[in-house]
Amino acid sequence: MTTNYEAETTAAADHGDRRPPTLVFIHGTNAPSWMWSGLINELTLRGHRGVSVDLPGHGHEAFIPRAYQAPQDLEALATEPSPNAKFTLDDYVERTVEVVRRARRHGPVILVGASQGGVTVSRVGNAIPDLLDRVVYVAAYCCVDLPSITAYQTTPENSDTLLPLVTQALVADPAVLGVSRVNWRTADPSVIAGIKECLAGDFTDEAVTRLLHDLEPDEPAGIPLAEARGEAQTWGRIPRTYVRFTLDRLIPPALQDRFIDEADRLTPDNLTDVRSVAAPHVGPFDRPELVEIFSELAGR
Repeated sequence: MTTNYEAETTAAADHGDRRPPTLVFIHGTNAPSWMWSGLINELTLRGHRGVSVDLPGHGHEAFIPRAYQAPQDLEALATEPSPNAKFTLDDYVERTVEVVRRARRHGPVILVGASQGGVTVSRVGNAIPDLLDRVVYVAAYCCVDLPSITAYQTTPENSDTLLPLVTQALVADPAVLGVSRVNWRTADPSVIAGIKECLAGDFTDEAVTRLLHDLEPDEPAGIPLAEARGEAQTWGRIPRTYVRFTLDRLIPPALQDRFIDEADRLTPDNLTDVRSVAAPHVGPFDRPELVEIFSELAGR
């Protein structure tokens, strides 16, 4: 049975809704929704609508282990159970679909994901393609030929990744704890330097300190293993943009290009709108170039 709301939003999507769009932003791994706050603030001041989603176990729902606080107890940190271990990609999709449905009542929706957030974008695109006017990947995983993030991490295009410099900060076996627990508050200068090189190459030391303060320790270990391929008949019908970060050392540009090429082969009648920004993996996302890109997409 179709509800009045579903009929209304489907009709709007089918016939072209001229109301201003809402940009819905999905954060990446170990991050909160406010990673997007600077970008959303600037877009709002330009007259655009935007909202960021805290995925389950993030932001105001984040779990901060007692052993993570100062003074840290590294032995306890390696074993303290995490409620985030229960969350799956299905939970991420459900949360996002709820936000998209609410936003769609007020006009078109553009769904945006960064980094690991790309797999949520793709799965939401499979689930509710008629409620999305565009999907945007910002230096994000966009699985097409291969099923998961983990599968792409073994490809030749990912050979230059510096992700191992970040995983040096892991304090436990994700397979045992159920989460990837990263000690962003490490006092080891070599580990901090590695995190900066991988995630934030052109940041000042002060900006890196703020980044480490904002990142969250626990991310469900199952997300990178989850099936996340975009399907041609659903996700593939949605206009899409890929914003390449040319200075990214976590998802190398070669892997970003592979995502674009695979998507275009899957949907040759719906080619990717490709933009390039000289930024490392974590942006920051309020860079003027990104503000201009999203302002343009929202104004179409």
